Amino acid sequence: MVAWAIQVGEAELSSVLPRRWAHSHGVARRAADLGRILGGDAGLLAAAATLHDIGYAPRLAATGFHPLDGARFLRDAHSADRRLVRLVANHSFALLEAEERGLRDRLEAEFPVLEDQRLVDALVYCDMTTTPYGEGTSVEPRLAEITGRYGSDSLVGRFIQRAAPEIRAAVQRVEAALAAQPR
Repeated sequence: MVAWAIQVGEAELSSVLPRRWAHSHGVARRAADLGRILGGDAGLLAAAATLHDIGYAPRLAATGFHPLDGARFLRDAHSADRRLVRLVANHSFALLEAEERGLRDRLEAEFPVLEDQRLVDALVYCDMTTTPYGEGTSVEPRLAEITGRYGSDSLVGRFIQRAAPEIRAAVQRVEAALAAQPR
């Protein structure tokens, strides 16, 4: 699944959105570090990390909401694994942004949030501790970067401020799980 995700992600993002591809590639590298706490789901996380922003690809941007557009593409064009598609659709508390956009009901109906909190948290951790250039960071600078890039009064700025407590909590849960596991 991971090799396929890299192939699809690279085909859709690398030439048209190279910075977004660098971020996605960095998120996938972070995911590789979480194998010791995810066991058999490590490959699923790596694939979701690689593809989480695929909906930004201009040719896929039907609604302009990248989690929904990406999940639909993976489901419809690739018949991708259902858990993978649900992770992509709901990454980093996308339901809150969907609400800002008037798309929450649609997102929830098509792609319910995955019940496995470990996987949901892990993808949040990977996304929210990776810069737009694919480098590792911590959650606070990442939240500040997103707010600064979009503006605090923008739709994304409002979303990220609403989601920040949940994002911080997810990152803390992953960091605690990592600290509890031997290297």
